Amino acid sequence: MKLYYLTGACALASAASLLEAGLKFELVKVDRQTRKTADGLDFNEVNPKGYVPALKLDNGEVLTENVAVLQYIADCNPAAKLAPPAGTLERYHLVEWLAFINSEVHKSFSPLFRKDAPEDVKQYTRKNLAVRLDYLSRVLAGRTFLMGEQFTVADPYLFTVLGWGSHVDVDIGPQLKRYVERIGARPHVIAAMKAEGLIR
Repeated sequence: MKLYYLTGACALASAASLLEAGLKFELVKVDRQTRKTADGLDFNEVNPKGYVPALKLDNGEVLTENVAVLQYIADCNPAAKLAPPAGTLERYHLVEWLAFINSEVHKSFSPLFRKDAPEDVKQYTRKNLAVRLDYLSRVLAGRTFLMGEQFTVADPYLFTVLGWGSHVDVDIGPQLKRYVERIGARPHVIAAMKAEGLIR
């Protein structure tokens, strides 16, 4: 498998999950400016949507979108327990978390990274994001991980997007900072960050 990534973007969650699952994969960097991949392709040929993650499977098919990619990774090695079994209520709660992170947290950060976003849009975004972060703080007050005591693919995804706060002047608060520290201390998360050049 090949995982295409932009440094510091949401594909970090997939890289950490692949390592947690013990799966073999090649990490392929995409140049932010040229959109050329380290293996010589135009990234738009890999994913016509133009963004990461893109997971190229061994059969040549490409999976995109965090909600799909992360569940696929978890299902490749059920013994790693990165997702509850399919068909269980717990699995639907995982999907619920992935959808929440994707639509309510991840996408809320997007305008804050844009130089061309008007200030009133950024103000609205910060206000909306504060409500979502407050909810997460309350939920995580009594939990080690999003799903309780079991680490799942939702955790590196939330870890990744919460990490963006420091780059766009969003204070995630003490509860979420502790959560980020907890997830960031996991050996496979550290390895994924090192592979992307985010830490030494």
